[in-house]
Amino acid sequence: MAIVAGSIRLASGLSFLVAPAAANRLWGDNEDSGPTASLLLRSMGYRDALIGGLLLRSGLQGNGRAAGWFLASAGADAADLLGGLANHDRMSATQKARGLGGAAVGIGVGVLGAARARVRSAA
Repeated sequence: MAIVAGSIRLASGLSFLVAPAAANRLWGDNEDSGPTASLLLRSMGYRDALIGGLLLRSGLQGNGRAAGWFLASAGADAADLLGGLANHDRMSATQKARGLGGAAVGIGVGVLGAARARVRSAA
């Protein structure tokens, strides 16, 4: 599970680093993001690439550290969800579904992944 979740988060992060405007459009924003938004999108890309890469690494190594990286991933998605909720009234239906829905799913994956990793490392 850490390998799959880490790979997805790493790929998402890299997409925001390589092509922030295109990645932003994928998540539902059809407008030009401008330089400030581009900076923030790249910052999110660094965060997601780092967390995803370390989650992937812990899954490949099987060293029992995946639980912490799953929780870091859930925390990043919780921050995204809170930020999205603060702008809920300014978001389109597509942005709400992709952004808020994606963050909610990410939180669930992170929490469940951490619980599963803890159980596996205790066994």
